[in-house]
Amino acid sequence: MAEVVRLDDARKFFPGVKALDGVTMSIRSGEVHALIGENGAGKSTLVKVLTGVHSLTSGTVYVDGSSVSFRSPHDSQAAGIAAIHQEASMFPNLTIVENIFMGHHLRKPSGLLDWTTMKTRTSELCGRLSLKIPPDTLVRDLSVAQRHQIEIVKALSIDARVIIMDEPTASLSLKEIKELYELVRKLREAGTAIVFISHKFEEIFEIADTYTVLRDGRFVGDGRVADVTTDDLVRMMAGAALDRLFPERTPNIGDISLRVQSLRQAGVFEDISFELHKGEVLGFFGLVGAGRSELMQSIFGVRGRDGGSVIAGAVELKALRPQQAMKEGIAFVPEDRQEQGVVLDMSIVENTTLASLKAVSRFGFPNRRTELSTTARLAKRFSLRASSLLQVVAALSGGNQQKVVLSKWLATDPRILILDEPTRGIDVGTKAAVHSFIGELADQGYAIILVSSELHEVLGMSDRVLVMKEGRLVAEFDRDNAEAEQVLGAAIGATTAQRGA
Repeated sequence: MAEVVRLDDARKFFPGVKALDGVTMSIRSGEVHALIGENGAGKSTLVKVLTGVHSLTSGTVYVDGSSVSFRSPHDSQAAGIAAIHQEASMFPNLTIVENIFMGHHLRKPSGLLDWTTMKTRTSELCGRLSLKIPPDTLVRDLSVAQRHQIEIVKALSIDARVIIMDEPTASLSLKEIKELYELVRKLREAGTAIVFISHKFEEIFEIADTYTVLRDGRFVGDGRVADVTTDDLVRMMAGAALDRLFPERTPNIGDISLRVQSLRQAGVFEDISFELHKGEVLGFFGLVGAGRSELMQSIFGVRGRDGGSVIAGAVELKALRPQQAMKEGIAFVPEDRQEQGVVLDMSIVENTTLASLKAVSRFGFPNRRTELSTTARLAKRFSLRASSLLQVVAALSGGNQQKVVLSKWLATDPRILILDEPTRGIDVGTKAAVHSFIGELADQGYAIILVSSELHEVLGMSDRVLVMKEGRLVAEFDRDNAEAEQVLGAAIGATTAQRGA
């Protein structure tokens, strides 16, 4: 397979930061190349170099064997490179065809836009990928998976020979992930080069042919995926073995901290009852759409309910307001950290103390010294990587943003922690740190609910596992009898496991 793009000794320095420090990488046609590394390893910077957002401090980018210098994203597109990011960047109120040809419209000889040709071209490109979506469909009416599919069509519309996919499956269901894999395979068979960025090892082994590992901005290793194991990749990424991803614990389960009884919301979840104990990590597993996140939002008071009760300690939460939940010692780390967890254009300090302003204020005004000391203590506890505590959160990696979210809620001094997908989209090293921290909190007596779509995470961290399917609790497993096949089978309805099994 021919080499399409090559980076040779690529270096990109920012003030005080070596984002890329001597990286070499070869991207070949008809090949899926996994780009692997922890958050902050340099993956995003490398992608920005390839897409013309950043220029190299030193080193060379080759396209078809000739050195190039991308001065803008337009230069990168002209060379046949396109990127599809985790969050689809399209205009929701425009049609598919309008989005696909945004920035490179086709025109008639008269200079008018040639909508007929653009619609025909859109249909042809969709047909190549076996997509049956009318070109006049508004993007806002598409599912997340369909938006990713249209992003791929948009890349093909500029004759992209290299398509970079950055965490493309993060918000997709199992069915949608399989459909995406089929699209990737079709692109590979057609000779397109794919750079696939994912934190999920099962995806890398499922879809990738080759890999490159980065750590701290440096090249660590590359080769064929068939020649390495998961432990090999973990060691290259973080210098840690896989068995260190989950801490060894001897649970000390105490009194009931939270009791949920017959909770329901019409069409979302029904007849939910469970108990959470002091010192316990209670895992919730289920497929996308099972109702887990909605249930947690209702417990915390940001979503309504049609019946049932939530009792924290001895107090029933009747107000359906987060303020009452927080008063009774409940903290909620939401699934979408950027939309619900942090304020991106505010600093680390401002975000960390946002939920505990009363505790860091004097005479009704935030005390800057107290804010800084609280933030510094939590930043140290989480090994937060930032240039300053005054750095805006938008400039942090995903893993460090998640550390800020966790810090914000720990600053409220809770007794009960609801963690909804706390490690989604973060690297293996940061995952291990979060897992270790969850274990420490449980050992200190915190009561913890862990919601995760990653089965190995639920099994590795939980003292008990509750499984949801279509808004109902369908199975319960103790730590000792929670087998992957049974838990997944209950989630998809392939087994008849019951509560208390």
